[in-house]
Formats: sequence, structure tokens, C-alpha cells
Amino acid sequence: MKILFVHQNFPGQFPHLAPALAARGHQVLALTDENNQRPSPIRTLRYKAPAAVQTDSALGRTYADHAERGLLAARGARALRDRHGFHPDIVIGHPGWGETLFLKEIWPHARLLVYAELMYRTRGHDVGFDPEISPDRDEVRFMTVARSAHLVQAMVQADAAIAPTRYQADSFPPELRGKITVIHDGIDTARVAPDPAARLTLPGGTILRAGDEVLSFVSRSLEPYRGFHVLMRALPDVLAARPDAQVVLVGAEGTSYGAKPRDANSWKDKLLAEVGARLDLSRVHFLGRVPYGDYLSLMQVARVHCYLTYPFVLSWSLTEAMAAGGYVVASDTEPVRELITDGVNGRLVPFFDGAALSAALIHGLAGDPQAAAIRKAARATILGGYDLASQSLPRQIAWVESQGAMR
Repeated sequence: MKILFVHQNFPGQFPHLAPALAARGHQVLALTDENNQRPSPIRTLRYKAPAAVQTDSALGRTYADHAERGLLAARGARALRDRHGFHPDIVIGHPGWGETLFLKEIWPHARLLVYAELMYRTRGHDVGFDPEISPDRDEVRFMTVARSAHLVQAMVQADAAIAPTRYQADSFPPELRGKITVIHDGIDTARVAPDPAARLTLPGGTILRAGDEVLSFVSRSLEPYRGFHVLMRALPDVLAARPDAQVVLVGAEGTSYGAKPRDANSWKDKLLAEVGARLDLSRVHFLGRVPYGDYLSLMQVARVHCYLTYPFVLSWSLTEAMAAGGYVVASDTEPVRELITDGVNGRLVPFFDGAALSAALIHGLAGDPQAAAIRKAARATILGGYDLASQSLPRQIAWVESQGAMR
């Protein structure tokens, strides 16, 4: 088959699937934003990057921006069709930035497959979940409905979709859910595995080794969506109870989801102003974003890994921590419960219960008698349903090829 991937940050969610399909003899191309500098495993062409759309409508701004990107992606696709005679059997794209909106007009007979990462919802998910950060107001729900418009349109146009977790698939309305197949992106468990010899050198020269009393926290950005504020408020009690513990936090100081604080430059600054005086900051290490190798070493040396999240997209850091045999203390929120059963393959605490979080972290750092069994069960969970080589990639390939047979 002829297969085209469309993603503004290709390979995005498809670093394994695209080359695997090419290795099976399919002709595979990718179309991406001209500013994307990520290396590509396959031949990649580029479309013109969109400029921000000027509009006075707050409600229409998101759709206008994404429709503009969709238009430019479609023009790039049209060039592929008209100048190069490329007519794909399958187009696979991520609809989150609008790139798939007009592709059916270029290739009406191609099967359009989309990555159903999440549908924004006005109730029961992240909106209104944390009143301290985002009050549950009508205006917020209005904006949520408006910024979902392009996702609904993309799903209506798609022939089929794939979602990495059941929680994420179920975020879509029942009318669209039937199009979605749940297959996780996949974890390379050969690489992401326990390593008793693991070590991580901190910027000051301190070397952490597997088995040391290390608490890890990882997020793309240090922000409330991933419970950064809850953890920071729990840390004074943790450090007081565990005088030898080292806390290592990975993540940028900006925001990936939600808004910046109104009274500080970053959530890190805001929380340090609130609790910093009660922390031994010589034992709290903010590393920012780090190379993947250092991140993996942190997962392997940590005695306890803390993962907190709103009801939202599940982070790779959770599945990779579990694959590394991590002892995970996590928020008892719906996306997490899909993977973790409390006391079996991790420990769950209510998201907003700082005292419960402190107690669970202290218990894990002190040496939970069940830690070995929990770590083993955590890795077994990933091996049994989320392993790249034996589970996810074969299922993804079969899904794509079965879609080709439907043309």
C-alpha cells in the first residue's frame, strides 16, 4: 500500500509504526511542518508553516488557527498529488492541530485514520477538576466546547481512529467512540527495564545509585495538571521524616497544559515562595528537561516515583516508570486506575489529599515490605499489555493493514 503520515511534529506518536510499515514493503511517506527539525525514519516532505490567525473572537481563535494549519497541510498534500502523482491508500494523522481537516478533499478515496488522543469535555475530566487553579465556570465550559470543534470535525471525517488508552478513547462521545480501536503506543521494555547498576550524576556532582533513597517526579512541565503543586506541598513532611532522602524533579518551568500562575513567573516559583522555607533545598534537585538517557537512569535509581495527574492524557512517564520496575505512588484518578490497582502494582492516593500523599511517599522511601512484589507486578503489567515488540506494534500494524483491505 501507499501510506502517508501527517503530523506537524513527525514522527510524533509514530516513530515505530512508520518504519515498521515501510519494512513490510509498503511505500511510506510523511508530511510535516517546515520548521520540524526532528529526524525522520522515513522520507519526509514539508508544508508551509502557518502564521497565527488574527481574530477578535476568543471562541473562534482555536478553530481558526487549526483550520489555517489544515489548509496549508492540504496544500502540501495537493502538491504531492498533482506534482508527484502520489495517491495514498491510507492517510494517518494526528487531528490535534487541524492537519487532517481537509485531506479527504484531496484524496476522497483514501482511508483516513486519526490518532484519537483526547476529546475535551466540559464535565468529568480536567475542566473544573481543580477549583484552586481553574474554577468551574460557564465561560470555561464555553471555551472548552469551542476548542473541541476541530476534533469533532476530524473524527466525523475519519474512517477509523486509534487511542492509546481506554480512558482516552472514552473521552469521545458515544456517537464517535465506535470508530476507535485502543492500542497503546508501546513501551520498549528491552531498554526501559530495571537496572541494578544504574546511576545518575546530579549537576553538583552527587551520584545517585539504584537503591538509594531517591524520590523522582517527571513532567513535561512543572504544573498543576500533573500535580506539581500537590507534591510540593507534601514535600516538607516527606523531607522531615526522611532526612537522607533526595528529591529529583524533571520538567520545564513553563506550561504544557493550562495557564501560568497570575502572581508568579512559573508554578515552580510560586510553590517555592509558598513552601520553600520549609524545604531543605540542598536535597531538592530541579533538573529541567534532561536527555532521555538521564531520564531513564532516574527511573531506574528511584526508590519511589510520584505520578500525579488530573483526569487527562496519561503520561509516558507512568508507563515507563512501571516498565523500569518502579515503585509508583500515583493519584487515584481515572486514567491512572486503568493501569494501577492500589496495593498490587502501585500505591494510589486521592489527588488532593496532601497528607495521604506524604504518608505514602514516606512509607515507600522507608522501605515498604511489599515493594519488591509491587515493582515486579508493575513491570508485568507493561509486559502483558503495553510492550512495544510483542503487543503494541504488531497490533498497530495489523490495524493499519486491515484498514487498507477495506478500501
